[in-house]
Order: sequence, then structure tokens, then C-alpha cells
Amino acid sequence: MNKNDILRRLRYALNMSNLEMVGIFKLAGHDILEYEILNILKKEEEDGYVECTDRELELFLDGLIIGKRGKRETSDLQQAQGADESEQSVKPETRMSNNLVLKKLRIALDFKEEDMLEMFRLSEFAITKSELSAIFRKKGHKNYKVCGDQILKNFIKGLTVYYRK
Repeated sequence: MNKNDILRRLRYALNMSNLEMVGIFKLAGHDILEYEILNILKKEEEDGYVECTDRELELFLDGLIIGKRGKRETSDLQQAQGADESEQSVKPETRMSNNLVLKKLRIALDFKEEDMLEMFRLSEFAITKSELSAIFRKKGHKNYKVCGDQILKNFIKGLTVYYRK
């Protein structure tokens, strides 16, 4: 599943307008115009299609976290060291794996393990607690499991059922 598919499915699942998506990107410090979002949401075969980058997907998910949970407060140590907000938000390019997408969605939606499992139940996808736990482990851990496209698709499908009842 490519990043454009993920954005398109999340937009539908969470019932967002184009302007709401612009606002979410803005929360993460990324100015994007509505027509740019429309081009990212197009399918590959459509005219004007623009491929969504890892950074754009990351910014959208970070904006979603800020929108749903609020901005992360800086620690006293960071304030004492004089780190300003713009320095903290600058990150190197990250490869957005399905594991990271699922993790950021879990944070944004403030889901616990049971909430996650419920989304999979709603999409009629069988996954155990231990399989789910393995997806959230650190890469390199002996029980780490790669989150495949089917797992992410079914989670977003469960979100669609849940939010668009």
C-alpha cells in the first residue's frame, strides 16, 4: 500500500474535508494548499497525480497527533538549554514503515491494546494480542514483526467502520 493510499483511506475513515487536512498539515508546521492535497489524494492513473512522500505522510500523522492530543510540552531541561520550538520540530527524513504509521495512529487516537484489537474485529481481521504487541516492538527485537499492508489496510478499514457508523 503506497503513502497516497494510506492518506486517502485515512481521510475517508476519519471523515475529513480537504480544509481539515490542510489544517492538520499546518499543525505540524507544513503549509500545503488544498489543490496540492487533491493531487496527493488522486489515484496513480488520474491526471495531476502527485506521489506522497514519506515526509508528507509523517507530517500529516504528526499533525493528527497534535490535533487529537495537543502539542507536546517541552521539558524543563529543553527550556533551560534554550531549544526553541522550531529546532525541535525539524527531523531528518524518516522512512514511513507500516509499523510507524500504525504506531502514530495509535498515539493520535489514544488507543489502548483493546481499542486496536476492536478495530481489527470490526474489519473482521483476526490478530492476537501477541501479534499486535510484536508490531509495536523496536526493530531488531527478537519478537519484532513487520506490519504488512494487509494488517494496516484492515486496521484502517476498522477505523472506517468505527467512525462512519
